[in-house]
Amino acid sequence: MFYGIEFPPAGECGDPKALAEFARLAEEVGWDGAFLEDYAFYHNDTYRSVPGVPTYDPWVALAAMATQTKRVRLGTAITPLPRRRPWKLAREAVSLDYLSGGRLILGVGSGDVSDKGFTHFGEITGPKQRARLLDEGLEILVGLMSGSPFSYKGEHYTIEEVTFLPEPLQHPRIPIWVGGMWPRKVPLRRAARRDGFIPYKQAEDGRQVDMTPEDVRRIRAAVERERTEPGPFDLVVGGDERREDWDEERSVISSLAEAGATWWLEWVPAASFEEMCRAIVRGPLRVR
Repeated sequence: MFYGIEFPPAGECGDPKALAEFARLAEEVGWDGAFLEDYAFYHNDTYRSVPGVPTYDPWVALAAMATQTKRVRLGTAITPLPRRRPWKLAREAVSLDYLSGGRLILGVGSGDVSDKGFTHFGEITGPKQRARLLDEGLEILVGLMSGSPFSYKGEHYTIEEVTFLPEPLQHPRIPIWVGGMWPRKVPLRRAARRDGFIPYKQAEDGRQVDMTPEDVRRIRAAVERERTEPGPFDLVVGGDERREDWDEERSVISSLAEAGATWWLEWVPAASFEEMCRAIVRGPLRVR
């Protein structure tokens, strides 16, 4: 099991300089990855009633984080691909892969249904259309990162033959994790074609609920049936604040690791610099 810590690039300490310091500190105390949320306009329950929240570009922040670290993996969890131009994201990702020495993980998804980066800027909001944009965007990302001549004609994108160079440092490509709702079949199939799955579950009232070991085992079995590419496949779980009962948290992590999860993400909410540093220096709750 690998352990990642996730930050919002927003709030009092969401600027690239602060996030670079958080990443340096995370590496120092033993975290395996440092990840950023990706919003054009940050919102969550903490800020739902606030008219405007300081929000910073996660890709600029990741570049700053790369210059202050040497070992820790860096990435997004997740970037809403339907509101990005895939060729621009491919260029940014490869550049960051070089800057970090081959440590980037690219997490992508269709985006939150209430994300103001869609609803307030005239972006496509329909879930089926977003899904098609996501699928086309993934095909383009993989094709452009191949370093070979690539062309594409789809419903939303058309690309005349072009060769994107340089290739990423990582081969065959920068690892791509795909987010999606479980137990829906389409998101899992989409992820199985790439390098990892970041699943989430919702209760009937819309609340996000924890993944269980049985969920993880079922996902692992389904991925084995669907997967056609060789190589490792990551199953990424967690993504919430640490429980007050650390023994309970460690027990949950252990059960998910035994079931087949490979990464545990712990989210640190926006707070003061001192509060966020205290959350980081606790280090990951490693299990055997």
